[in-house]
Amino acid sequence: MRTRIVILAGGEGSRLGVLTAKRAKPAVPFAGKYRIIDFALSNCVNSGIFDVLVLTQYRPHSLNEHISLGRPWDLDRSFTGGVHLLQPYQGQFDTDWYAGTADAVTQNLNFVRRGHPRNVLILSGDHIYEMEYDMLVEFHEEHDADATACVIRVPMDEAPRYGIMDVDERNQIVGFVEKPAEPPGDLANMGVYVFKLEVLEELLREDAGRTDSRHDFGYNIIPRMIELGLKVMAYPYNGYWIDVGTLDAYWEAHMDLLSLPPSLDLNDRSWIIHTRSEERPPVRVEKGAIVEDSMLTDGTIVCAGARVVRSVLSPGVYVGPGAFVRESVILTDSYIEKDAVIERAVIDKGVVVGQGARVGKRCEVGDLGIACIGKNTTIPAGYVVKQSVVLGTDLTEEEIIGRFPESLIPAGARFGDRRAEWEQTP
Repeated sequence: MRTRIVILAGGEGSRLGVLTAKRAKPAVPFAGKYRIIDFALSNCVNSGIFDVLVLTQYRPHSLNEHISLGRPWDLDRSFTGGVHLLQPYQGQFDTDWYAGTADAVTQNLNFVRRGHPRNVLILSGDHIYEMEYDMLVEFHEEHDADATACVIRVPMDEAPRYGIMDVDERNQIVGFVEKPAEPPGDLANMGVYVFKLEVLEELLREDAGRTDSRHDFGYNIIPRMIELGLKVMAYPYNGYWIDVGTLDAYWEAHMDLLSLPPSLDLNDRSWIIHTRSEERPPVRVEKGAIVEDSMLTDGTIVCAGARVVRSVLSPGVYVGPGAFVRESVILTDSYIEKDAVIERAVIDKGVVVGQGARVGKRCEVGDLGIACIGKNTTIPAGYVVKQSVVLGTDLTEEEIIGRFPESLIPAGARFGDRRAEWEQTP
C-alpha cells in the first residue's frame, strides 16, 4: 500500500456564519448539486487513490449521511481501501475533541498506520480545486522528501490570510510563517501535505507532548521540520484553488463558476466531480421567463415573467412569477414568491421569501455586502432586507415582524444568529 489519504473534515467553519449552524463546513452545499467535500473526494478517485480516511467532529450528521459508504466515488470497498469516517470516541484510551489539525491525526494514528502505507497525504475537506494527487506523490518520492507541501501564488493583499513559504533554488522550503500581518512573500500554503509515514509518526508524537503547541500542521509541524533540518519540498500548483472559509469567498467562488470561461470547468468529462445526487425532475423554465449566465439544478422551477441573472439555483428551488434573482446563491427547496427581488444574497435550504419582499442589494465596488438567510427561515411578504444582513435559522414570520415591525431590516443587522449569541456569552 503506497499512499493513504486523510481528509480533515471536522471544521466548524464559524466564519461561514449561519451556513454552518447545522452542518460542518465540508458538508455545505456548493455549485447547485455538490457539497464542498466532493471536490477533495473526487480528486482522490480521479487520481487513482482509493484509500481514504475522513476525520469528522463538528455536527457530522449531514456529512456522514452524504458520504455514507462512499458509493458515488467508487469508495465502497470491503477489503482494501475505501472510505472510512472517523470521529472522536471513547475506548480503552479515551480521546478528546481535536485540539488542532495535527492532534486530529495523532488521535487516529492507529488507523493511519494500519497496513503500513509508505506515504500519508493530508488535506482539508473544505477547499474547491482539482488536483492530480498521484502527480504530487510522484514529485514527493522523486525528491525523497520527508514532507511535501502544496503552494500557490496569491495576491499580496490576501497573503496575511495564509501561511507563507520561503523556498530556495531547489524548491525546498527554508522558511515558513503562519498568517503574518506583514507577509514576506506571496507563496501560500494550500494545506495539502504528503509525509513519509515514519517521519509523520515521530513528529506527531513529539508535538503531542508539547504544552506550548497548537498541535497544528501549519503553526507547528511544518516549522518544526524546517527547524530540525528535515527535507520539506514545495509543490507548485497553478490551477484554480479557493478556501471558501468566509461568506464572501463562498459567494465569489460561485460567481467564478459563472464567468466565461469558468474558473473551474464542471463540464470537463476527464475530471468528473462525483456526488450523492437526489432524484429530482428536470428543470422547468416557463414561457416568458429569462435565465442569463446561471446554473439551474434538477427540480428548479422558474415561472413566467421571472428573471434569473448570474445566479446558482440548487435542487427544488422555486422562483415565482415576476420574481428577480441576481448574483445570488439559492440552496435546496427555497421558495421565492411572486415579485420578490433577491440581489447578492446567499439563501440557505428551505427559506421562503414572501411576495414582493426584497433581499440584498448591489453595492459599491469593493463592498460585496452579501446578505445571508439561514435555513428554514421565512421572510414576510413586502419586507426589505438590506445588504450585509444575516438572519439565523428557523426564524418565523412572527419572530421577524416582532423584531423589525417597520417591514425593514437595516443594512448589517444580525438577528437570530444563535452562534453569534453563543460566542458573545461569557
